[in-house]
Amino acid sequence: MDVEQALNRCGGVARRPVLARFGISDAQLRKAVRGGVRQPARGIYALASAPDADVELVRNRQLRTCVSAAPFHGLWAIDHSGPPHVHQLRSYGRNDVVHHGGLLLPSHPHRPVVSLADVLIHALRCLPWQESLVMVECAVGRGDMTVPFLLERLPGKRNGKAREVLQWIDRGADSLLETLARTHFRRAGIDVQPQFYVDGVGYMDLLLDGWLLVELDGRHHAEWKQVKKDHRRNNLSVIQGYTVLRYYYSDVVHDSEAMVAEVLALLGRGKSAARASAVSRLATF
Repeated sequence: MDVEQALNRCGGVARRPVLARFGISDAQLRKAVRGGVRQPARGIYALASAPDADVELVRNRQLRTCVSAAPFHGLWAIDHSGPPHVHQLRSYGRNDVVHHGGLLLPSHPHRPVVSLADVLIHALRCLPWQESLVMVECAVGRGDMTVPFLLERLPGKRNGKAREVLQWIDRGADSLLETLARTHFRRAGIDVQPQFYVDGVGYMDLLLDGWLLVELDGRHHAEWKQVKKDHRRNNLSVIQGYTVLRYYYSDVVHDSEAMVAEVLALLGRGKSAARASAVSRLATF
């Protein structure tokens, strides 16, 4: 393996000891520098294409964690903006990062990122419940993590918020929108069946209180062909006696209170109509 191949394995930038584990010698490093490999600091080597943010991460001996490590681990995440979330043995008083403490498991052997378990634990302790929920449920849903594993590592009163989030974890969601909408509705006391199958239609995202179907759409610019398909699915569902509502990313992520209020109002009218029908039947008996 040559220096460029090793650096690619490391994400574009690495310290000399990490490259040595790939069998890279000092002579190879000197030759690589003469050939165009960057040396942004002593003992650090980087490809020309390596992002400056990654170089700074290695220079500062930091490891990505929490939401900043979500892309590396392939986790759902609502918001990647804001300062980097990092683990660092010493924070050096830096105020341009969100610092996370100790690690339970070894970090990645040649990338500046902590283990999946530590990413999730840091997220549960740090982020708003919606953001940590989708990250954890993504990992649990694909079988890379379990709730009991995390619960065992979150003891004591200081981890009460994190354990509460774990109570809402479920499996089978197709997207972070489904996870969030399902949880918002359940927290409001609504009975929710995810991935409900309707004959002739297929699986619908959520069934609420046995009759209200909710479909979720994360697309920003819908294609007309897909829009027509969605409308046909809605029509077939209505023909079978269901009511259908459709919500989008902005509804679920940024305006969830209005979404839940709208659903509760509709469910309330449905219950009132059912009670009125029952009273009418009794009156004519």
